[in-house]
Amino acid sequence: MTAKIYNELCGLFDNLQSIFLLIARLVVAYGFYEPALMKWNDINSVASWFATLGIPFPTLSAYLASTAELLGVVLIAIGFLTRIMSIPLMIVMVVAIFTVHIGNGFSAGDNGFEIPLYYLIFLGLFLSNGAGKFSVDYLIFKK
Repeated sequence: MTAKIYNELCGLFDNLQSIFLLIARLVVAYGFYEPALMKWNDINSVASWFATLGIPFPTLSAYLASTAELLGVVLIAIGFLTRIMSIPLMIVMVVAIFTVHIGNGFSAGDNGFEIPLYYLIFLGLFLSNGAGKFSVDYLIFKK
């Protein structure tokens, strides 16, 4: 009896997966939007900052990170190539955590790694689950 009720509830909850994946994609895309624009609007300053952080090939890295973020905003929002786009964005988050935030501890209030870690986790969910039914991926690939 308990297993039957549990399975019925799980079936109902499965229907919510795509809705929450859509909401999560939109929130993550929105979170990347402003930083991506800021980087592109002053790419030379970003490259200089990357150099001070010891990031190799700072100009190339600034362009790669900025492109990943800006392209990611669009593709994650519409749910196109979501799993693939999650990978470069995850790399950006790992680099941000270890070059900028980790020395400040966990708390977001202290510019710690809390927020980039949350983005990394969401991106990991997109990588492992895809974009859900409300996405271009689903329309094209039916998966």
